[in-house]
Amino acid sequence: MLDQRLLPDREVRNTYTDYQHVARAIREMEVRGAPAIGVAAAMGLAIGVERSPAATLEDLRAEFRVMCDVFSKTRPTAVDLFWAIARMQTAFEAACKVATGTRILDDVRTAMVREAHLVHQEKKEHDEAIGRHGASLLPRSGRVMTQCNAGALATAGIGTALGVIRTAVGEGHELEVFVPETRPYLQGARLTAWELQKAGIPLKVITDNMVGHVLKTAGVGAIVVGADRVAANGDTANKIGTYQMAILAREHNVPFLVAAPMSTLDLSIPNGDAIPIEERPAEEVLSFRGVRIAPEDVAAAHPAFDVTPSRLITAIITERGVARAPYEESLQQLMESRPAS
Repeated sequence: MLDQRLLPDREVRNTYTDYQHVARAIREMEVRGAPAIGVAAAMGLAIGVERSPAATLEDLRAEFRVMCDVFSKTRPTAVDLFWAIARMQTAFEAACKVATGTRILDDVRTAMVREAHLVHQEKKEHDEAIGRHGASLLPRSGRVMTQCNAGALATAGIGTALGVIRTAVGEGHELEVFVPETRPYLQGARLTAWELQKAGIPLKVITDNMVGHVLKTAGVGAIVVGADRVAANGDTANKIGTYQMAILAREHNVPFLVAAPMSTLDLSIPNGDAIPIEERPAEEVLSFRGVRIAPEDVAAAHPAFDVTPSRLITAIITERGVARAPYEESLQQLMESRPAS
């Protein structure tokens, strides 16, 4: 995995052979972004099963339960994590039912590795479909804005929000992207800017408190962001700062688009009030890369996400198509539909 904590200064890739190390990489944000977290968890569980010393199926099942519990405690907000865990649990039980004979443990291990690779491949394909469905919603020329990082670093392919932008540019749209820095972790300034620069897409980094001024004065034609969890009514959790961006978009009549795979939908919860918000260490606000930026002995709040009410969202772009209000109906219809081409 590319260690995202070190970008853009250094590009360091680490190889993991222990599921607990993968879980730590998720928890410490070496890998981040909802879809990428899901893929990493699937791969981590496959590694755990593949390398387990268990001699019986009962022992392996007990170990697997522990592995799932370890991953479930890494990041609470991104539903892709729990989607991936549930999918690997289903694959594990299915493999146990069909495996027979003396090679039963080997067959289960092989099935888990195969399922993890399938999760990875599907996520890549979903990014491409999201890009195709969303590109036409962006202006043919002009300026757009995004939030945090919902690009290739955050997924398994071209990205969700950035995938929409990249696809649009590939189809001939002439776009410049405003990239808020995304305090306190600077995913926008460090990661999104790095991705866009490598893709040759014009960009300007702005501070988070410039968003309103830029929307008022710079002719932004659309905002497209990712999502970590979408409730049944369309309320969407995303990186902190997204909510105020959506309010400002409504004030300035700028379309506010959410790009997310179907696995990010959590139709089991009615609205955003039920989405758990991760509270990360205060030190991440008070310091940056070990350098103190606030006085000693002061407190800080650090909610890592906020929830944007569905009434502020123009459309939700998925690999199966585009949902619009009323979201209770359109999201349910997409969930029940077959994937769109």
